[in-house]
This record gives sequence, structure tokens and C-alpha cells, in this order.
Amino acid sequence: SRFTQQELPACKPILTPKWVISVFLLVSIVFVPIGVASLYASRDVVEIIDRYDTDCIPVANRTDKDLKIQYIQSSVEKTCNRSLRVPKHMKPPVYVYYQLDNFYQNHRRYVKSRSDTQLRSNSSANDTDNCKPEDTTSNGLSIVPCGLIAWSLFNDTYSFSRGNEQLDINKTDISWKSDRDHKFGKDVYPTNFQNGNLTGGKKLNSSIPLSEQEDLIVWMRTAALPTFRKLYGRIEVDLQENDVIQVTLENNYNTYSFNGKKKLVLSTANWLGGKNDFLGIAYVTVGGLCFFLALTFTVVYLVKPR
Repeated sequence: SRFTQQELPACKPILTPKWVISVFLLVSIVFVPIGVASLYASRDVVEIIDRYDTDCIPVANRTDKDLKIQYIQSSVEKTCNRSLRVPKHMKPPVYVYYQLDNFYQNHRRYVKSRSDTQLRSNSSANDTDNCKPEDTTSNGLSIVPCGLIAWSLFNDTYSFSRGNEQLDINKTDISWKSDRDHKFGKDVYPTNFQNGNLTGGKKLNSSIPLSEQEDLIVWMRTAALPTFRKLYGRIEVDLQENDVIQVTLENNYNTYSFNGKKKLVLSTANWLGGKNDFLGIAYVTVGGLCFFLALTFTVVYLVKPR
């Protein structure tokens, strides 16, 4: 055939110096303005980051890892008060995230320890084959939702106030709509969850279907990197510059056993999303490199045209 004999018509552009220089210039003209616009958009995002995992344990327990683990696994009250100062005016919605460092949600065993069929339908409640070691209770009863991902659900809580004003946190629509509609069933309710010998994280209300347990839905979408943020809720009022936000949190989640870090993040958003300088820096870098190459090739072409 013409295909096997390589007789099909083909376009073979000849990369002359003028064409190469023109392409590099075009890339630099397009990329540099996009990068500058992205950097300006990122700088407009107001972000407050507060690491609290060390400050929210007693001073006597901070020096040794075993003492930290002993404290976090104890039954004492773990309420902690923090103060955050708003650096610039933050327009609503102000997104509240929790950030975990050194937590490998992408570990193969961890990612596989779940049952998607069980999460979707009540008729598959006993489908726990992939959920070991959190598949059944000691009595052989199926755990819903099963698996290590659900078992390790983040259970720190936050509440905010400004002076005498309580700042409400809107926790609706914090998860993907496609997850709520298609991955978590409206007839699936938590059963035997966190009833084992070792509690991994947050407990779930057994009277609310999984499709409405948005903290769980957000957590079950595993992160690709060991440092990640997950949406906790939204504050839907303006935060003025120099406002002092009082945070009352429950420091319950055990990140001390694997040297993890916990951070509370308050952030605004714009057309680019959250604060992210990398995208702008990448565009500017590539555009600048292309401009430098175009300039270099131009000089070489003028000095030695052949």
C-alpha cells in the first residue's frame, strides 16, 4: 500500500534560521505576558498560614516524639486557641483549608484500601475484599465505609470568631459534585465505623448518608503529593485588614507518629485559583529563554549567514 511504501503526501517544513528565530520570538511574546499576568494574579491572593501541630501540645511533650504520640493518643481535652491577623482585606468567600505535610496518601496500599462499589450502593455493603486491614470488625461485621482511607479521616475541628462576632463556616458544596452524585450513594449509611480497637480519625454520623458527608468525600479524593491541602469550609463575610481572628481548634489528628506537620490556611481566590507563583515563574522563564535563544540565533545568523 501507499502507506507501507511511505508514498503518502507529507509536509516537511525546512527549519531555516528565519523560521526558527520567528518561532522563538513568537513563543516569548506570548508566554512572557501570560507569566506576568499570572504572577500579578497570584500576588493579589491573600493567604494566612498557621502551623499549629507543635504549639498546640503541652511544652513538656514537645521535646520527644514518644511524648507527643502519648499526648495525642490520650483522652485529655485538646482544645487550642490561636490568633491570626489579617494582612490585607479578604473578600468572601474566604476558603479554609487544612494542610498536611509528609502524609503519603499516594502510597499503593493506602490508595487500594477502599471499596468503590460499597460506597455507591447499600446492596454492596459486604464488598470489603480490598479494604484490609479495615474491612470487618472483630465480630466479622462489615465496616461501612471500609478501608484505610476512610479510617484515617482527618478529625481536627476549627471555629472562628472576630471580637464578639462568631464567624460561621459554610461546609456545603466543598466536595466535587460528580463525587456526591456518582461515587457516594444516597442510601449508604456508616455502619460499624471506627468501632475497632484503634480509632484512626473522625467518626461519622450514622444517620446521614455518605453522599452528604462532605468531609469524608473531600478526604477520599486522595492527594498525589505528600504535602497537600483539603478544603474544610468557607467563611462568607469580609475580613478587614488588621482584623484579629480568634481560632478555637481541636488538635486531635495524629501526625506526630510519622513526623508530619499540620497547618491551618485561610485564602482568597481569583480567576487563577489560589496562590501559586510557580505557573507565572514557569511562563516567564520559558518566554525569557526563548527570547534569549532568538537573540543568540539572530547574532549568529548575522555574523555567519551560512
